[in-house]
Parts: sequence; structure tokens; C-alpha cells
Amino acid sequence: MPTAAFHFPKGFLWGTATAAHQVEGYNTNNTWWKWEQEGHTAGKSGPACDWWGGRWKEDFDRAAEAGQNAHRLSVEWSRIQPAPDRWDEDALEHYRAILRGLRDRNMTAMVTLHHFTDPLWLAELGSWETGAVVPLFEKFVRKTVQALKEYCTLWCTINEPNVYALESYVNRKFPPGLSDLKLAMRVEANLLRGHAAAYRAIHAMQPEARVGFAHHHRPMVPRFSWFPLDVLERNIHYRMINMAFPSGILTGVMRNPLGNFRIPEAKGTQDFLGLNYYSQDTVAFDLRKPGELFGRRYYPKGSDLAEGGMNANLPEGLFRSIKWALQFKVPILITENGIEDAKDTLRPRYMAGHIHQVWRAVISTGRCAAIFGGRWWITSNGSAAGPSASDCGSWMGRPRPAASVPRRTCMRPSVKRMASHPKWCRSIARRYMQGCSLARIEACDMPKI
Repeated sequence: MPTAAFHFPKGFLWGTATAAHQVEGYNTNNTWWKWEQEGHTAGKSGPACDWWGGRWKEDFDRAAEAGQNAHRLSVEWSRIQPAPDRWDEDALEHYRAILRGLRDRNMTAMVTLHHFTDPLWLAELGSWETGAVVPLFEKFVRKTVQALKEYCTLWCTINEPNVYALESYVNRKFPPGLSDLKLAMRVEANLLRGHAAAYRAIHAMQPEARVGFAHHHRPMVPRFSWFPLDVLERNIHYRMINMAFPSGILTGVMRNPLGNFRIPEAKGTQDFLGLNYYSQDTVAFDLRKPGELFGRRYYPKGSDLAEGGMNANLPEGLFRSIKWALQFKVPILITENGIEDAKDTLRPRYMAGHIHQVWRAVISTGRCAAIFGGRWWITSNGSAAGPSASDCGSWMGRPRPAASVPRRTCMRPSVKRMASHPKWCRSIARRYMQGCSLARIEACDMPKI
């Protein structure tokens, strides 16, 4: 039986995604630190991976040795602006040094400006619950981008605004731990306003910049396609989780099942779409779930589940997510993908299966330009999702066996070697390329980002 590696176009970005609170250590001035100290999480971040102490150098060395040519990181608002009337220039210089480190290793930087954490002083003002946050966020963005633009042109304004709103204001898993769906939608609308303001501010300072946001996309299918209430619940949950923020960028109106928010300044404010994908849900009507609008999301019996059952290995959902993203007509970057797996037994097949789906998307659409595997843990349960493990006692990151999967299966810039199996290539072309020829695929360049 013929075998072949997956071949990706020249210029494709391979990297890892991190968040400041996850790796820097001792971010004591933000909402997540306070949340941890109050006992809401299984553990505390403490020194984390000691990036603020300089251990980022070792992690970047390992990433470069593994063949990665990009890295997505975030900056911590509470470090850069520890009080409403004070900026920390030393913190900005620290981030400049980190970005210089990426450039020195020939790695492209993507900087996320808001990744779940808020300064404590902002929380005292209501965080994203009121529109007063928008000019404050824009001011922070201007200060940060002005300081870092020498080393970065790829900016992610906000990470997973849908997750921030729903986990903080409905599911009580993020600070401030409330349960108010209407407030959650107002928060998401303010996040959209903040994104639009940041997008225009960045382009005013750096016209060549590429600016977008990272969207958590969760494909969903009804339990029974013939049962109207299952279909209805699937549609309600899908629109609320997946469509609110993106609809605002697409049309200027943020649509959700509870009502619409007109935000015309948001229309068209993205140069790329960051897509975070982990798994997909089955949705059923359930009278026992009034707090979830009578819908229950679950994985079918027999699913290939991660430890704790938080995610399932369902790679084809990533391909469907990329097809969904084509409507925005911008380059697509997979800004997070991974699974929690302490023993690293599920992760290798998870990574291989999802890389295959990205490859399908690249050769059939030509619009997917990057994949950032998530080195991410969910602080509420301590689960690790990425290809590296962190021993926070010694601050040493160590590669897991799955870290070699991308290099073994792909990371090659040409498809010409596939010609050694012409019948196999023709069948792949018929199945995945939708009429494209191999010559077209060989000549295809990645969209500029």
C-alpha cells in the first residue's frame, strides 16, 4: 500500500501558541492571578515557565530546532500598564527583547494583545461590561504596537472573544464567574468594538500590518437530523457560540439569538482570520438544561476522548471549520490546535489527523497559511494541550514525543515527490483538490500575511 508525506507550500507557517499568563510567571496584577488565589482553579500559575526570568530563550531554541518558523505569543496588559496612569517602559523593552529573539531565530512573530486576562484596575472599572473599556483598550494597543512594531507586523487583537464572554459571564469558569447571558452578549459586543478600534489604530501606525482576531470555532451536529428540536437547539448554540462576533465583522451587525448589536465600525476589520479548533459537538434538545437554553452538547459514545473528556479527537471538524471560514475571503491561520494528554498517547494521532485536514484545506482552497499548535493548559483542571510539557518546579520545558510529528509527517515545501505514486496522486486530486491539477498545486504560493 503506497504511503506519502504531506507536503506544504513554501512560506507555510509552523509554530506554537502561548499566552502570557501561561508562560511568563508571577503575573500578580491581573484577574486570573486573583481568580487562582481565591481557589477557583486546580492549581496556581506561580512561576509558570519563567519566561519573564529569561527561559523563553531555551523554549525558542527548542522550537527552532524542531523546525518551527513562527510563534504566537501574547503581551500582558497589566505588566505594560500596571495602573490607569502609569506605563512600564521596562516591560515593553522586555517584550522587545523576546521579539528580537524570535527574529534572531528566523521565526515570524504573531502578537496577541488580549488573551483572557485583564488588569485588576480595569476589573474595578467593570472590565468589558461597559463601553468605557474601548478607548482604554485602544490606548493600550497604541502604546504597545508603537513599542513593538519594529519586530512584528502580524497582530491578533483579541483571543477567543466568544469564549471570554461565555466562560466569564455564563458558565462561571473564568473571572468574574457570573451567570448572565444578556450581560455576556453585551461583553462580546464591547469586545467587538475594542477589536475594531484596535484594528484602525494599528493600521494608522503601521500600514503594512496584518490584523485579525482568534476565533474559537466549534462545529456542531444535531443528535438526530430528523428531529426538529435537536436541529433547533443545534442552530441556537451554533449561532451563539460561533456566529456572533464573526457576523459583526462580516456585516457590521453582531447577531445572536437574544438580539442584535449594530456595530458598523467593525465591518471588514480583519486582514486574516485566526481559527482556534479543538473538537466538535453533538447537540440534543434537553428539558433538564434550561440554563443552556434547553440544549445539551456532548460527544457520541465511543469517541476518541482526551483525559477528563474535555475534547475528542475529531479531525474532520477542522476541515469543516476552514470551509466555514472561506466566507470571509481572507487568509486563514490556525492559531490554536491541540489536546490535553499528559501521557502523550492520544496527541500524536490527534496531531497527525489534524495536520492531514489542514493539508486537505491547503491544496483544495489555497487559503490556509499557518498552523500554531497550542502549548496551553486550562487552569481550572491543569490539563496540557500542547506538544511540550512544563516542569514548573525546575522551569524546564521538555519536548513530548508528539513534538516530532509535524517534522516526520510534513514540513516539506514541495509536492513534487508525491509523483512517485501517480495513481495515489490522481485519487487524492479527485477526492480533495476539486479539479485542481498537480501543476497548479506545485506553483501555488501562500497568501501574503
